[in-house]
Amino acid sequence: MERFLYLVLDLGALAIPLLFSFHPRIRFYEQWRAFWPACSLVAAFFIAWDAAFTSMGVWGFNERYLIGTEILGLPVEEWLFFICIPYSCVFTFFVFGTLKPDPWGSRIARAVSAAMVLVLGSLAVMNTDKWYTATTFLGLAALLFLLRRWGSAFLGRALVSYLVILLPFFLINGILTGSFIEEQVVWYNDEENLGLRLGTIPVEDVFYGMLLILLNVTLFERWQRPVQ
Repeated sequence: MERFLYLVLDLGALAIPLLFSFHPRIRFYEQWRAFWPACSLVAAFFIAWDAAFTSMGVWGFNERYLIGTEILGLPVEEWLFFICIPYSCVFTFFVFGTLKPDPWGSRIARAVSAAMVLVLGSLAVMNTDKWYTATTFLGLAALLFLLRRWGSAFLGRALVSYLVILLPFFLINGILTGSFIEEQVVWYNDEENLGLRLGTIPVEDVFYGMLLILLNVTLFERWQRPVQ
């Protein structure tokens, strides 16, 4: 049964948000016309990135915890990751919008994002020899810089939403990287990252996840329908 572990984690992350998408006070299903195109475009980008890094040995997958089906060199569970995780996160972002559209305030969001642009951009430049560190930090710094220039009103809500989902993120990603199980589901070549871990999780994963979610949220915000 352990070969279903990654699949169960994907579906477990999706289950509750999908169920509550039909709640009469939330009705997230009415926003699927915006979510699914956004998710598809972002997933295509991340899957291409993922496939390239897998072929380069930046990271890889343990067949012990996989069902054994691959598409373009990636386990099907990895494809599902880029659907299930964004769904749960964009759902959380959407729910926050019905409760408190700007939980941090624009000034705080701009200050936090400015600090992140400076720190992540600097770390990317200092670690150009590390593929995972450089690409992830530079990509997130560039996106945050653009969102600040565009004056994106949703930025504070997006950052707070990501903080909220960090606990389940650490649980799922912790298991994937070897917490509570004998081996890692996903292994990393530490020559391509900073070698800093939060438990078993490479610190880059936190910012990789933020980049994944912010890209989804940015496109979702552009295309979503007004709540009736």
